[in-house]
Amino acid sequence: MFFEDFNSVQLEHQLNGNRFKVIYRLLGDETTARNKASDICAEQTVEFPVRLLPPGAMQEKIVGNIEQFEQKDETSWLATISYANEITAGEFTQFLNVVFGNISIKQGIQVVALQLNEEILNGLPGPGFGISGIRKLLDIPLRPPLFTALKPMGLSAQNLARLAEQFAEGGIDIIKDDHGLSNQCFAPFEERVSRCASAVHEVNARTGRNAIYVPNITAPIELFFDRAVRAKELGAGGLMVTPGLVGWDALRHLTQMQIGLPIIAHPAFIGSYAINPQGISCRVLFGTLMRLVGADATIFPNYGGRFPLSHEDCRDIVTASREKLGTMPAIFPCPAGGMELKNIRDMIQNYGNDMLILIGSGLFSHSEHLINNCRIFLEEIEKNNISAESSQGF
Repeated sequence: MFFEDFNSVQLEHQLNGNRFKVIYRLLGDETTARNKASDICAEQTVEFPVRLLPPGAMQEKIVGNIEQFEQKDETSWLATISYANEITAGEFTQFLNVVFGNISIKQGIQVVALQLNEEILNGLPGPGFGISGIRKLLDIPLRPPLFTALKPMGLSAQNLARLAEQFAEGGIDIIKDDHGLSNQCFAPFEERVSRCASAVHEVNARTGRNAIYVPNITAPIELFFDRAVRAKELGAGGLMVTPGLVGWDALRHLTQMQIGLPIIAHPAFIGSYAINPQGISCRVLFGTLMRLVGADATIFPNYGGRFPLSHEDCRDIVTASREKLGTMPAIFPCPAGGMELKNIRDMIQNYGNDMLILIGSGLFSHSEHLINNCRIFLEEIEKNNISAESSQGF
């Protein structure tokens, strides 16, 4: 016997019976899809031929279990597979490994949705602020907050601070670094954060508003957490992180450090997971996962811009950012990617008031007067705000 010392009863007692579920979309005919589902059950757990496993708890509880199998459309099927909570070891890295580990290297498999139980959710930080916390911070109870990015790359820290000042003067609520700004010689991190945060604070002092500057703290891991702390010391009002670059678990740990600033997640580097008929759905990638690890707002490429997401994809992301997820607060979805003033009415009608409306380069192209362009942005928001009340949560 290969496993003569295996004690199935002991293993049974170590498992509490709680299981979480992952819904996969599987491409192919029914036989192909069923075979893929069975393969997932073993590949994502024991990674061993099931027929060679000792009988009892290992086969029955450790191996994934197909809970439901149904046709989605002419070319794909949906398989709901459950996993024992214990195989995650209470670690988010292992949780991701179970959800989409080795099978990410195989074709025709997409993670469509997660169905998580209370035990799994309680082990994750979730957002520290969420929609209500950011609204309170900005003192904006109803309308969508205005959001923009400092760009283009190549400007000095002094010039970026001047832009931040004009944005705040014009009424922008959240002014973030563009995601490509890091610690370049022309705009070093410390100088940039210090100058931009000071500029926004000075405008707030004059106007009585609560605009915030949100620097990009994405960095090599040995610098990442120190940059978060330093950003707060320099006056930042929030933090922007790209989890695809620093790692999902780095963002989870940052959230648990409780620095006391809202976190905005950027989608760079992970898009290829979601723009193909395999990988991870937009809903899970830009919505659920961002929320689980503690993002208070999630930036995603809106349809009609310069990225290929569909209207359905975008609505799914917005749904995932707001739907019930244990006791975790809803977070702000942030449609972006080539949006202009002309897109505001459509976004509010489709997504409601509970979103951040991010317009970057579009603020520059409207006219030569940046402060006035920002004020027009605010007017467009306020003009369409009331009609959005009926569309909250769709």
